[in-house]
Amino acid sequence: MSDRPRVEDLLRTSAPLVLGALVRRHGRFDLCEDAVQEALLAAATGWPRHGIPDEPVAWLVTVAGRRLTDHWRSEHARRRREEAVAAQDPPDRRHAPGADADLLAGCPGTADDTLDLLLLCAHPALSEPSRIALTLRAVGGLTTAEIARAFLVPEATMAQRISRAKATISAAGGSFPLPDGDRDERVAAALHVLYVVFNEGHTASAGRHLIRVDLTAEALRLVRRLHQLHPGDGEIAGLLALMLLTDARREARLGDDGRLVPLAEQDRRRWDQRAIVEATTLLAHTLATAPLGPYQLQAAIAAVHAESATDADTDWQQIVVLYTLLERRTDNPVVTLNKAVAVGMASGSRAGLDVLDSVADDPRLRRSHRPDAVRAHLLERVGDHAGAREHYRRAARAALNQPEKRYLEERAAGIRP
Repeated sequence: MSDRPRVEDLLRTSAPLVLGALVRRHGRFDLCEDAVQEALLAAATGWPRHGIPDEPVAWLVTVAGRRLTDHWRSEHARRRREEAVAAQDPPDRRHAPGADADLLAGCPGTADDTLDLLLLCAHPALSEPSRIALTLRAVGGLTTAEIARAFLVPEATMAQRISRAKATISAAGGSFPLPDGDRDERVAAALHVLYVVFNEGHTASAGRHLIRVDLTAEALRLVRRLHQLHPGDGEIAGLLALMLLTDARREARLGDDGRLVPLAEQDRRRWDQRAIVEATTLLAHTLATAPLGPYQLQAAIAAVHAESATDADTDWQQIVVLYTLLERRTDNPVVTLNKAVAVGMASGSRAGLDVLDSVADDPRLRRSHRPDAVRAHLLERVGDHAGAREHYRRAARAALNQPEKRYLEERAAGIRP
């Protein structure tokens, strides 16, 4: 059996450790990241043929360090930099030289380098798309081609985006340790990046597939890593619980024919009970011990759904209360959009329509198909079949995701005059 799948997994998990060690020692995120990519390429081509080294992370650190040395020599870098990363003998096929392994042993916070890398990628000078791309590259270990496929752009476009992001961080002096004053803001930005990545995987904004498991899995892996490093942070725990509860419904969201199955119609026996138990246990602890935040509130809403045996058993009044609390902590019309559905279920569809009208003209929802989809749902429940059909059609025209578009078209076609 080929070692290639194991090599790919090992490289993905090793990449942030190697990059973190180099950045902590040498600074210059951009040069270190380039060196790590070269080392990963050497490993990807050599390890399947010659075997995986006994100490793969140290092997990668050594090779990447040599690449840095070569770069600084070619550019006539200062002598002390050359001496700091003096070239060692090339690593053999099975063992990494010990001289550069002290990059890891000498950094007691090596595990925390993953967090520092994530926070570095959340630099305030970067745009959100650049933060996402750089996070998936530097922390997630995805290749440029994989990231480009995930966001449906050409590889050359993504390569340019990542290159510009690295240059921006370098120009801003990005290195370890990070400024203490920026840390809380950076953590919030990093969590938002992972939240966006997960949501794109849970319901892809465009394309033939509803779910992008590669993205949900990567976001879950990274936020779980953050929680391991900072178990007392309530919002990190809240986001992890939210992701687990949301992902627990994945297998029930599509029928055997690939059609979207709405929450009310899902077979809850197909929900991942192990993930639900893990999430609700985590949420109960963090709600009792940490200040309440938006991710915890969203997780609490998801937990109400997860703990309801059927859609009819759902405590919609509790969900309305939770959405009201969430509204007070965020400025996001999507929250009110979701609240409109909950109010419609708890207090009647006309009450839900009143809530929906409060954000109907919000410019942030202008390109979204969801306002029309929610209005169609509520109009259908009050018996306005013509209005519901029209808004389902509008939503279908605006939807870019093919399973969602097909579902909305079928809802429109299924309403009789």
